[in-house]
Amino acid sequence: MACFLQTKLPFLRIGCKIENLKSMFLKSFNLRSILIPVIMLVLMWTFFLLQNLGFFQGCSGALIPLMPEGLKGIILAPLLHGSLDHIIGNSMPIAILLFLLFEFYPKIAYRVFFIGWIASGLLVWMLPPIDMTTGEWNYSCIIGASGLVYMLAFFIFFSGVFRWNMKLLTISMVVALYYGSLIWGIFPEEFFSNLEEPSRISWQAHLAGSITGVILAVIFRKIGEKKKKYIWEFPNYYSEKDDKIWQEYMANHPEDFEELPQLKQESIWDYLDEIRKREK
Repeated sequence: MACFLQTKLPFLRIGCKIENLKSMFLKSFNLRSILIPVIMLVLMWTFFLLQNLGFFQGCSGALIPLMPEGLKGIILAPLLHGSLDHIIGNSMPIAILLFLLFEFYPKIAYRVFFIGWIASGLLVWMLPPIDMTTGEWNYSCIIGASGLVYMLAFFIFFSGVFRWNMKLLTISMVVALYYGSLIWGIFPEEFFSNLEEPSRISWQAHLAGSITGVILAVIFRKIGEKKKKYIWEFPNYYSEKDDKIWQEYMANHPEDFEELPQLKQESIWDYLDEIRKREK
């Protein structure tokens, strides 16, 4: 059915409108920017369901710093969560940030996402698990996608700043507006409040994610969309074609310039009195 054909049948009109809206939606957004966040959410919630069915119990699949058995957590830890509140808290940010990444950085999105996933996890594994308040070693099992959230947020923000492209810079400001408070998450929670027991929030994962995001923003700053500089922004720009068009317009539409303020032509007679005073 061709939707551009005129028809009096109501159901055909509705079908055409739906097809047109679908076509407009697909043209407006990159399909991957919708598909990848959905796939990520499906994976996260599938693994959360498996956890509740008895799989990945204890530290199985978790990232354990400096422990060989914790290396598998580099891959699996972002997909595992400790509670319903934990996974709900990570689902919305990861979906929004992945959408922004694949929509506005399509050429490097896959590389940033997968390199950031591995690099941030490896950096968390390499950080010594030291309790910042007591100085003692505190081996813990780290799970959750918050490290990826920090990686994506810091990459998107600093990429817009480094490229100084107005569209990307606007996206950076949006990320800063909604996720600016993430900056406090890279510090131990004990720094800001007196806790009766050690915090269960992994500031190491947040710190590793933010560092990885900034490094990737620096590495990929020259790839993809950059600041556009139009030809008339260059110094000494002159276009004979533009000048001819302007001259033709002035000749063909003199009425458009009749009411414009005109610069008064200087005349010696206007300064006659002043000249006579000087001669005296």
